[in-house]
Amino acid sequence: MADGRRGGRSKRAATDPRALAARLLAQLLGGRSLAALFPGLPGGLPAADRALVKELCFGTARWWFRLDAVAGRLLERPLKAKDADLRALILVGLYQLAHARVADHAAVAETVEAARALDKPWAAGLVNAVLRAFQRRREELLAEVDRDPATRFALPGWLLDRFRAAWPDAWERVAEAGNERPPMSLRVNLSRIPRADYLDRLAAAGMPAEPIAATDGGVTLASAVDARALPGFEAGLVSVQDGAAQLAAPLLDLRPGCRVLDACAAPGGKSCHILESAPAGTRLVALDKDEKRLALVFENLERLGLQAEVVAGDACRPKGAWAAAPFDRILLDAPCSATGVIRRHPDIKLLRREKDLAALGRTQAAMLDALWERLAPGGRLVYATCSILPEENEGQVAAFLERQPAARELPIDGRWGQPRPRGRQILPGDGGMDGFYYAVLLKAP
Repeated sequence: MADGRRGGRSKRAATDPRALAARLLAQLLGGRSLAALFPGLPGGLPAADRALVKELCFGTARWWFRLDAVAGRLLERPLKAKDADLRALILVGLYQLAHARVADHAAVAETVEAARALDKPWAAGLVNAVLRAFQRRREELLAEVDRDPATRFALPGWLLDRFRAAWPDAWERVAEAGNERPPMSLRVNLSRIPRADYLDRLAAAGMPAEPIAATDGGVTLASAVDARALPGFEAGLVSVQDGAAQLAAPLLDLRPGCRVLDACAAPGGKSCHILESAPAGTRLVALDKDEKRLALVFENLERLGLQAEVVAGDACRPKGAWAAAPFDRILLDAPCSATGVIRRHPDIKLLRREKDLAALGRTQAAMLDALWERLAPGGRLVYATCSILPEENEGQVAAFLERQPAARELPIDGRWGQPRPRGRQILPGDGGMDGFYYAVLLKAP
């Protein structure tokens, strides 16, 4: 009988959505992203339970610093390091009570049962006591922790300080935008169908959407759906891509016969957009250092019926056959802090460290310098990040222009974002888009 109970607990641990979410969040604390962890969910997990795990993980990560402050006031003593999954489970329970559309009684009961599914039956009473105490003192506790702006906006203190310094008149809006649920935005393949016609198809399928004003082919759905359910998705009529990312290809100002490099291409959205909008004779090299992620580039190219030379390589050290000839156009969507896409990837709040910024800055500068050598005279390089921190954006471009006398910045006359001393910045939520930065650099003939 004892063996049967252990087998039951083991099976429950592998299928209980709240226990699974707690285990994933504990691994997130160890430095692994949610995107890397989700493929490890059990294959036979029902779709509804899989969706619940993702909702609990994303929601708890989004509000982690606020929920953790509340938990700290309800626990008599800190939990041991080996109980990271229990700590995460308590925050999963608090998230349901404070932010999710889950009935309070169900949130408490199911989270208590999840403690048993984690093989920690001794913790069931503790979880129950913490969650019921929060129910009784909800308004008082939230008001108390929200006196600290970092806790109120659920951000690490160092990052909120950076937002305040960079955007003294907009930091609260930036912080709030990071806690919003991101919209599902699409890029219509204009080489196959006009945007207006595709909007009609969406409406006919019961998927109302609006055009993204800053883009030629972008639309935002009123409600998210499975991408495979989109009209014509498998036939290549549309792709999932935020509106801000759709601004890269037009900035390249492609001409017939251009040789183009997408220097950090995976998962391939910008590469495919370049090819969809490219004039005749365009040749694209899609480069990325991560060979595993290049599989996504191949998948996107195949679905859309497009062709490119896909290469595994380091943009900091361009070498090999792909780099032998110069490029007329280069898109460098550089590795960055990703502070502009926190609403889409809330685990950034837990994964990013202030000390990471210096290393990222060195990588950005190295890529700019190395790729500039592979740009043909008269060619154009578009520098992009999904960051809103000036040192990664306008500061990086200003330093590059000082190092490279043959480079000059071209003005961006956009109907989006705001001009900066160098380049143009979109803040999270502007025009419904993610936070993004762009600068266009021309190499003297």
